[in-house]
Amino acid sequence: MISHSFADTFSEPQFYQRVTPTPVRAPKLIAWSDDVARRLNWQPSDALMQALAGNQVLPGMKPIATRYGGHQFGHWAGQLGDGRAILLGEANGLEVQLKGAGLTPYSRRGDGRAVLRSSVREYLCSEAMHFLGVPTTRALALVTTGDDVIRDMFYDGHPAPEPGAICTRVAESFVRFGHFEILAADGDKVGMQKMLDYVLGFYPGHTLETFFGELCTRTAKLMVEWQRVGFVHGVMNTDNMSILGLTIDYGPYGWMDVYDPEWTPNTTDREHRRYRFGQQPSVSLWNLSQLAGALSLLGTDLREPLEQYRQTYFKEWEHMMANKLGVADFPLELVKELDVILRLQEIDMTIFYRKLADCIAFGMPHGAFYQEMQVPTKEKLSLWLTKWRALKPDAVLMNKTNPAFIVRNYLAQEAVDALMKNDDSVMKALELALQTPYEVNNATKNFLGRRPEWARTKPGCAALSCSS
Repeated sequence: MISHSFADTFSEPQFYQRVTPTPVRAPKLIAWSDDVARRLNWQPSDALMQALAGNQVLPGMKPIATRYGGHQFGHWAGQLGDGRAILLGEANGLEVQLKGAGLTPYSRRGDGRAVLRSSVREYLCSEAMHFLGVPTTRALALVTTGDDVIRDMFYDGHPAPEPGAICTRVAESFVRFGHFEILAADGDKVGMQKMLDYVLGFYPGHTLETFFGELCTRTAKLMVEWQRVGFVHGVMNTDNMSILGLTIDYGPYGWMDVYDPEWTPNTTDREHRRYRFGQQPSVSLWNLSQLAGALSLLGTDLREPLEQYRQTYFKEWEHMMANKLGVADFPLELVKELDVILRLQEIDMTIFYRKLADCIAFGMPHGAFYQEMQVPTKEKLSLWLTKWRALKPDAVLMNKTNPAFIVRNYLAQEAVDALMKNDDSVMKALELALQTPYEVNNATKNFLGRRPEWARTKPGCAALSCSS
């Protein structure tokens, strides 16, 4: 059963416009999440596969593209909207959205399509984040289209054809900060109240003030989760921020290989590094302040919940870091010392924390180093380990907090490269591995090593552009 609360609640074109997905030549299902399908209470069928390829609209579906605005890289960008996302409707309380299914009224100069490489990355990352325990949108299916899409991957004047694909995304709601921002920019107080009433449906019993406070809390906790697993979103514009506190819009993201708080995977952000790993919490607060400014159209001062964000973030971050180190209380000085040590030479963040649990009695996390451990690093780390061991760390707690497996950029790229040769074995292996990220087992054991040297500069493995 498919319904559409968004389309039934609002009117067009103030909030959305009706669209028709653009049919594709030869759709082929290459990935399917049984877990998401169970939540939707859906079974795969030929008719459903055609709908997820944009070739058919099933009864109850009302395909629309929603209207929103946003601040991009710190500047107001005006009206944006779903340029290549088409919201089909909802099933079992979850919205279903196609990404890459063709032109919409908000596509601007784009074609509304998505390429295989970005669609594979979105599918794998959204599912991986779920199993890591990070709030996120989900992915139901990945369909190749049989049609090529022209993209200039590095914006260097060399466009080329790439295989097209469509990713089916699922979430309780895809409403973003930008849905409120565009209404505020219009001075549309009535529309703003209507949007707020709709969103409060996802926050039962809340008022504007308490809803915004809860959103600040959720977003602060989300940032802590990103920091825990070493995830960098890459493009934290306000139109890429979820009103439910979910990770949304997987573009030029990346998990850190080498620990570096200054790192961002987005080549578009290479000069200013606005969305670098270490700045994500403060950017998130800035984005919330823009939303608070938009909501002020309704006459409410929301500065206090913004302070709530700061308090929540630091409290949750301290608790998270204590868990990563397996200790009962947050050891401020040890955390500061470790941050300095991890910057001394190239050290893999994920492997370091995972192997640290094996060093409670003795030893060094040797497998985390990209080059031979240098003497200054060894001396400082040895002293640090002595202090840390005195706190009686808990290996079980550490291994519940520090994943063994993450979908590194090079692994996703290997899946893409194999699919380009009609080989889905890497994709299937990663789909299985991402379901047990805290375990070392037959599914994950082949994906636990450091990034290979060949992937340091290979396109899709090191840094990525917004081109998708």
